[in-house]
Amino acid sequence: MRRRTVAALTAASGALLLTATAATATTNAHNPWPYQPTSGHTAVLAAVGDIACEPDGDDAGVDAKYLCDGTRQSAQTLTADQVEAMQPDLVALLGDEQYQVGRYNDFMGSFDRTYGAFKYLQRPAPGNHEFYDYKDGEKGVDGSGYYSYYNGRSLDTAGSPLADAQGQPVPRPQGQAGTSGQGWYSYDLGSWHIISLNAECAVQSGGCATDGAWVKEQTAWLRDDLAADHASCTLAYWHQPAFSASASPSSEGTLTQSAWWPLLYKAGVDVVLNGHEHLYARFAPQNPQGQADPHKGITEFVIGTGGEGLDTLAPAAQAPNRVTGNDTSYGVSRFALQPTGYSWNYQAANGTGYTDSGSAHCHGPSGD
Repeated sequence: MRRRTVAALTAASGALLLTATAATATTNAHNPWPYQPTSGHTAVLAAVGDIACEPDGDDAGVDAKYLCDGTRQSAQTLTADQVEAMQPDLVALLGDEQYQVGRYNDFMGSFDRTYGAFKYLQRPAPGNHEFYDYKDGEKGVDGSGYYSYYNGRSLDTAGSPLADAQGQPVPRPQGQAGTSGQGWYSYDLGSWHIISLNAECAVQSGGCATDGAWVKEQTAWLRDDLAADHASCTLAYWHQPAFSASASPSSEGTLTQSAWWPLLYKAGVDVVLNGHEHLYARFAPQNPQGQADPHKGITEFVIGTGGEGLDTLAPAAQAPNRVTGNDTSYGVSRFALQPTGYSWNYQAANGTGYTDSGSAHCHGPSGD
C-alpha cells in the first residue's frame, strides 16, 4: 500500500478543488497537500493516460502483454510518484486508466493500488479499454467498471451492491466521471475552463458517424458548453488523438477531428490533451485540417505514458506539425495554468533523460 490511504484522501471536500488556483500547496504540519487550500493565480494540472496493467490474468484469452510484470508495475508506481511530487490541484486522466477491460475488480487490484492515493483529485476521461468488448464474453463495453470506480456502486434496499446480468457492478448515475453512460463534463480550474469528453463512440448508438445519436448528443452538449465559456483560456481532453504521433489513426480520432476540433477551434480553445498512443508527443498549433496555424491553432499533446507498455513514434514525415516526441519514457505532464497563458513540463520517470518544456499565451476569451 502507498503511504496515503484512499479513505483518508476522500475525506476531504472535492468542492475546494474546482476553485483551486495555486501552483503548489503550502507545507503545513497538520494539513499538507492535498488537504491544504492555497491562494494565488496559477493552478497546476497533472495529465497522463494509459496507466494500469491487468492485475491477475483471470481472463482465459488475455494477451500476456497486458499482464502486470515488474516493468509495468514499476512504471505505474513511478508516474504516480511524479503526480504526488507535483502536488497538483487536479489530475486529468486521458483514458485507458485500467487494462484489459476496465473491470471494477481490476481497477481495485491494480490502478487503485497506486493512483488511488489521490483518487479524489482525478478528473478522468474514459478510453477504449474501459469500453472494450473482450472475446471470452466478459465485457467492459458499457464502462460499468469505470463508472462504478469513479461514481460509486449502486446498492439495493438491503445495502448490497447491485450487479447486472453479467455480474458487473451497476454504477451510481452521477459522480466524478460525469453522468454514467455519457462520461462528458466540464469544470473550471483557476481562470481556465476545462472540458473532458468521451470519445468511445464505436460501441454507442450510431457508432462514430457524426450524425449518430450518441455523437450528436455529446457534440450538441459541447457546442452549448463552449458557447457559455468566456474564460481567457480553455483546455479539452479525451482519449484518442485526432492527429496521430504513431501513424495509427483511429476511427474515434477521425470522429473527433471532424466533429469536435472545428467547434474547439472556432471557440478559441488553446490546448487539447490525448492518450491512446503509448508515447509522448507535442504538436505545433494547428487548425482542424492539420495545417500549421501559429495565431489561432490548437496545441495537441499526446501523453499516453502512464505505465502500460510503449508504442513507436512514426517518422517525422508521417506526423506533420509534430514538434517533439519520445517513445522510450514513461512520464506525466505538469501544466501551470496562468490567467493568460500556460507552461508545460514533461520529464521522463524512468531515467531516459527526456524532457519537454515551454510556455505559450492563450488566444483570449472564448465563446464570444
